[in-house]
Amino acid sequence: MAFEIQELLDIIRVIVLINLSKGNALHKSILKRRIDQVCSTYVCVDMNDFDKALAEMTSGGLILTQNETVQLTEQGVKLGKEWKSLLLKKEPILEIVAGLTDGSITGLVVILSAFIADLTLRAAAFAAFLTLAAVAVTNFSSFLLGGITEDLADMMTLQALMRYSLSDIVDKKERDKSLMLIKRLFIVLHKEISRSNLYAAIICGTTTFLAGSIPIITYLLLPKPLDIILSLTIVAAIVGVFLVRYRSARTKVHWKITLFETVAIVVIAVIASLIVGSI
Repeated sequence: MAFEIQELLDIIRVIVLINLSKGNALHKSILKRRIDQVCSTYVCVDMNDFDKALAEMTSGGLILTQNETVQLTEQGVKLGKEWKSLLLKKEPILEIVAGLTDGSITGLVVILSAFIADLTLRAAAFAAFLTLAAVAVTNFSSFLLGGITEDLADMMTLQALMRYSLSDIVDKKERDKSLMLIKRLFIVLHKEISRSNLYAAIICGTTTFLAGSIPIITYLLLPKPLDIILSLTIVAAIVGVFLVRYRSARTKVHWKITLFETVAIVVIAVIASLIVGSI
């Protein structure tokens, strides 16, 4: 199966792949009911189209059917996850990277500021968690509002491309049915994407707070000079191991290049923050 939408059966196959992408098995009647839910009150997909799509997916090695039960093969699960990632943006890449980066920078700035100014425990704790909470809440709101806006724009572009491909269908009845189904599919996806954006915002805010709070708590609780040594070590571990490793794995870029980029950005951001704070 090509990674594209060109006809009615392609849309049915995508809906089947998304519904079975977790590797679970479903009865054909339940799967057909889920497709009908996408169509809502519109009669978009008849049983013949549904059976034809399943037959083509079986011959293509994407699904296994047994006793009216449908389940994806290993190849089908992989393709289903790709479609789910494309349509629903389920892969938490940007939010985790932003959370680890902002949390680490905030924690590092707070620790160095408290160390240089020689603040008392009470003053350092108040300033630290006020700053960290502000950054975490800002990241949460930015990802929630910005993510919804960006994803809606992406959805409109993707829907326009799919509608353009479907407009080439010669048979008017099938073309109208395909265009109606793709319209209803994106209405359903809009609700799912809004939920995914909320999860992404929560992940980013939580990751930001944890990445910054762990080294800050370490600095506040330990005696000198162990506090500054161990807290900076934790920041270095978060940046050098978790952040670099995650970015390198997700972007398929060599870890040395990712390490250089990440360290350079963190150092520049911390120095700039300290300079601005001292003015």
